[in-house]
Amino acid sequence: MAFFRQATASLRLATRPSVTSLATPATTSHFHSSALRLALSTDARKKIDAAVSANPLVIFMKGTPDLPMCGFSRAVCQIMEVQGVKPDSLKTYNCLDDPELREGIKEYSSWPTIPQVYVNGEFVGGCDIMLSMHQSGELEQVLEKAGVLQPLPPPSQQQAQS
Repeated sequence: MAFFRQATASLRLATRPSVTSLATPATTSHFHSSALRLALSTDARKKIDAAVSANPLVIFMKGTPDLPMCGFSRAVCQIMEVQGVKPDSLKTYNCLDDPELREGIKEYSSWPTIPQVYVNGEFVGGCDIMLSMHQSGELEQVLEKAGVLQPLPPPSQQQAQS
């Protein structure tokens, strides 16, 4: 895990209730006019910058948390739910709604797949990284530090629930 963090240290880092499209008529029509577009537009980069910096936990995914459109996006949402992420702390973007975002987010993070998770403006990784971090306990520490986890019930209530 340390290698991954070192390798992505220079990358940007980043989840639920509201799903937003970064698409605008200008960005989508421009995308369709240049199908082999390789460079992320300045406008799209600014929108992604704003999205990841304005929210403590961001997931760029296929579909929505309530209706994920791929198994990897579903898995990341389930991991966040199991971790106890506060719903109002999570912001998701459906990459299927915006072709420029779908390709642009890959260039933005230098990560080839979706979903992508950002915490406090920094790129954390995709589904495989989230699963590994969840299993090792590292994800809980990252999310706790970001302040996006629901508080645990008092010890007396925890014992009663067992």
